[in-house]
Amino acid sequence: MQQGDTVAIVMPSGPPRADQLGRGVERLAALGLKVLVGTHALDRQGLDYLAGEDAARAADLQAAWCDPAVSVVFCGRGGYGAARLLDLLDWDAMRAARPKVLIGSSDITALHNAFAIELGVPTLHGPMPACDLMAAEQGPEPLTWESLRAALAGESTIVRGDRVLSPGRAEGVLTGGNLSLLASMCGTRHQPSFDGKLVLLEDIGEEPYRIDRMLTQLLQAGAFAGVRGIALGSWVDCGDPYPVLADRLAPLGVPVVAGLPVGHGSPQMSVWLGELGVIDTESCSLAGPFRDGEQAR
Repeated sequence: MQQGDTVAIVMPSGPPRADQLGRGVERLAALGLKVLVGTHALDRQGLDYLAGEDAARAADLQAAWCDPAVSVVFCGRGGYGAARLLDLLDWDAMRAARPKVLIGSSDITALHNAFAIELGVPTLHGPMPACDLMAAEQGPEPLTWESLRAALAGESTIVRGDRVLSPGRAEGVLTGGNLSLLASMCGTRHQPSFDGKLVLLEDIGEEPYRIDRMLTQLLQAGAFAGVRGIALGSWVDCGDPYPVLADRLAPLGVPVVAGLPVGHGSPQMSVWLGELGVIDTESCSLAGPFRDGEQAR
């Protein structure tokens, strides 16, 4: 992403606060970007947890993705609702469009997973412009903002955790995102598969037994078959999740690093999904992306 580029902000999930959205637009514009906001971004409907009707939210997302002038599509915020759009998108039209970058996290995991399956494009798990980390009154959270800038500039980065649940080193394409969303997609046409890949997992507001339930669902659905390594992000308001994470994941016999500042915490580091990464438990880190002949070291 460069000065002068056009970016779009759409709302596939929950409704934004108008003041936060406005500040998010201002901060992206201050980078020299032209910012387009989806026609229905501030819509409301009877279900107050959704940012407008499903068809309207899907139309905004598809229009932004198919607009040849747009280079980056920001999802304004998470919440809930992205999965409701997956059967409303014209995937053929989106495949025919010039590839670009989709950015978001939390509920946007549904789109990350579906875009990987349907479009085969990398996407960026990162902060959203109608949320506090980018749109707080006092300014964006500095480390979050710098990580987003570096990711969009194509720089390889290292995100360090604070503990190792299972030792080793692994390379592979990174996938994953929010645990609740990944579990919810089991049994659908977009069921996640971590075969031959590294997987990122994080969540917020889930008790350990619910984390156990969702991991067990993914395990029994075969999602972890062939996984090469696991990177665990933030677990905000989840009690102490590490005993159950170790209990369910360590028996897979692959490297597991934990405590990465990726997910719902602050700061929120940006990481590329659909690109080659490396998990190294000696340095307790997730590094990447590695492209164009770069060596993952």
